[in-house]
Amino acid sequence: MSNGQNLITTPLTADFLRGHLDVEETAHGLLPHRLPARARRQIPDDRLATAEAQPSGVRLAFRTRATAVELDTLPTKRVYRGFPPQPDGIYDLLVDGGLTAQATVEGGNLRTITDMQTQAAELTPGPVGTAHFTGLPPGEKDIEIWLPHAEATEVVALRTDAPVEPAPHRGRRVWLHHGSSISHGSNAASPSTIWPALAATAGDVELINLGFGGSALVDPFTARAMRDTPADLISLKLGINVVNSDAMRLRAFAPAVHGFLDTIREGHPATPLLLVSPLLCPTHEHTPGPLMPDLSSGTLKFKATGDPAETATGRLTLTVVRDVLADIVRQRSVEDPNLHYLDGLNLYGESDHDEFPLPDAIHPSPEGHRRIGENFAELVFANNGPFTM
Repeated sequence: MSNGQNLITTPLTADFLRGHLDVEETAHGLLPHRLPARARRQIPDDRLATAEAQPSGVRLAFRTRATAVELDTLPTKRVYRGFPPQPDGIYDLLVDGGLTAQATVEGGNLRTITDMQTQAAELTPGPVGTAHFTGLPPGEKDIEIWLPHAEATEVVALRTDAPVEPAPHRGRRVWLHHGSSISHGSNAASPSTIWPALAATAGDVELINLGFGGSALVDPFTARAMRDTPADLISLKLGINVVNSDAMRLRAFAPAVHGFLDTIREGHPATPLLLVSPLLCPTHEHTPGPLMPDLSSGTLKFKATGDPAETATGRLTLTVVRDVLADIVRQRSVEDPNLHYLDGLNLYGESDHDEFPLPDAIHPSPEGHRRIGENFAELVFANNGPFTM
């Protein structure tokens, strides 16, 4: 696995990881998790179990004079039966906060998804591989290696041509964010360019990203995990998964959101808390779920299959959800001045969609991620926004 240099192997411990809530010791190394063990025991489906083990926002952080770095990992890659393999996940290496190098890892386990609706899958074990980074700038520096946001990744070994130590904590505020597949990073170019990572860089905060593809479903165990996680800033982007999974009706949704907020406030009674409504998604603006794959164009897209007329009896659409969330914040902010609302259309609305349309009708392009991150930073971290210092 080594390129022949005399490299130093540094044992990897949880002290090297950032952006996770738990670490599992495996036969190969360390598997970071984005939900704690107690929450994982309550996960009801493979979709969320897969998503939370994908290290979106998780990175190794160390200080060193090294100019050559090798990281052994065991990724678990996804392929949908009947579709071409997806590209290998990207590892972003940042030096003092700037993206400096990228790599991929060959090999790894292969998770073949046999049913797109249930996410039923078959696992084929594979070998450990290595991400190689060379020609890094000389001198003492802080290095972060952002792990692929859509591949479960066991970190196995770290080798460098100079000693390393865990990066010191810089005292930055911790931003704890929960959302759907867009927050998870679907269609983003690389792990440090998902929109929450871009916004965190602009806001100079430490990101803990609980964006779970298909699984922002107002789950009580996620609320408890957020309640128990130290954080200076908290945001929730809710609604799209409730609509596209057709998981709730209006009667259940509003009380569930109230309960989610109540639980978080048990551990964070005065922390700035931002509730974000769904971004523009024409597929579900006026049409309820469930969402189904659509191959009629020859590429994978998605379509809503509900009946718009049934909103009169409580079926949810994005327009209904936005009204509900705005009303919840209006009610609660009378007694909770640190609770704020952000209309998701201000992050990605009609003009953004015209410029950067959704490639699969649900998820933004890499350019869309950048636009969302820029808008969030401007509206939330700057200009007297709710997370302004």
